[in-house]
Amino acid sequence: MRIYNKLIRDKIPEIIEKSGNKAVVEKVGAEEYIKLLNEKLDEELKEYLESHETEELADMVEIIYAILDYKHVPMEKFESIRKRKADERGAFRERLLLKAVIEK
Repeated sequence: MRIYNKLIRDKIPEIIEKSGNKAVVEKVGAEEYIKLLNEKLDEELKEYLESHETEELADMVEIIYAILDYKHVPMEKFESIRKRKADERGAFRERLLLKAVIEK
């Protein structure tokens, strides 16, 4: 038996069962769920930083969607927040590195 104790995607137990193994799962409460989502986001970020694989970015986005759902933030509202910030402060397309600010 392998012990994991980590948040998994919804269809993972079914995939495990189809492979002939048995998945032992538990549904967690709200407080533990958001804690596990945050841990999973950190885990996926580390995996992306090590591998630079697009798959890891997709995992991060899925987790972000789950966090937004948990916080009852509609995708439209999230996108409007993202767009407003991009309009007001810009995005990251210009590849700008702030080296210093010379104060008056």
